[in-house]
Amino acid sequence: MTDSHFEITADLVHALLREQHPDLAGPAVREVAGGWGNQMWRLGDDLAVRMPRMEGAVGQQRKECRWLPVLAGRLPLPIPAPVRIGEPSARFPRPWTVMTWVHGEPLDHTSISRGDHAADTLAGFLRALHVEAPDDAPISEDRGDHPGKCTDGFDHFFHAVVPDDIADDVRAVWDDAVAAPEWEGPPLWVHGDLHPANVVVADGTLAGVIDFGDMFAGDPAWDLAAAWVILPAGAAARFFDAYAHADEGTIRRARGLAALKGLFLMLMGENGDRGLPGGKPAWGPAGRAALDRVLSG
Repeated sequence: MTDSHFEITADLVHALLREQHPDLAGPAVREVAGGWGNQMWRLGDDLAVRMPRMEGAVGQQRKECRWLPVLAGRLPLPIPAPVRIGEPSARFPRPWTVMTWVHGEPLDHTSISRGDHAADTLAGFLRALHVEAPDDAPISEDRGDHPGKCTDGFDHFFHAVVPDDIADDVRAVWDDAVAAPEWEGPPLWVHGDLHPANVVVADGTLAGVIDFGDMFAGDPAWDLAAAWVILPAGAAARFFDAYAHADEGTIRRARGLAALKGLFLMLMGENGDRGLPGGKPAWGPAGRAALDRVLSG
């Protein structure tokens, strides 16, 4: 899943820092497991170096560097902030970034024990994020559409991994989302990729949101799916009460998209056993748990 022909090592990261940002080259560099488009290295306690594994990740980093400073000031949870930009060089042929480190444990490594607090926190974060985006905000090439335009992807995931015992119920949720009305409001800022690896937890509740590489302007239902994908069982109703701005059609689309994301996590969990950089075996159970929460309401 990478088009890189070079090895990204701690020595390489240190050399790049010494050459381009020597004032940051002192702290220790430690590899962070996971990551899809980027390989990430912890730089001391408060920074991270993100090295693109593939060409597509370069555009995502540019997007984050352009827009995260615009969003950060009004968001109630910590998010990564760009600190420095590394230029392509003979050592590494792509741009790279130094970002602030968001403290906490990724949800795919831990769990939420304070469900009501997490529901309120996520709702507050998304209320603050979901405001009308400017005309020059990015749009997504592979997400953001109405569920009715995503049926090929759903069918692929469905036939690949859906358990027989819930297949009919999952299909019914998806069909209801496809039948739901389109988003009729203005394009809103959307994170676009909220799942357990992209939120961090501390003290049993949400403590930060990371990886905005897929952010776009569009339908907030793509983020509201997190009510089932991220929050523990029974928290979705409290989340939507606290969010307070989702109409019935948006909730129907969000529920179907949560089923789509649950199936994707299950498929990626299987891929994680094959060593793909973005897939983790823990994602399979997380995806199945998300489906179970979707089906329970």
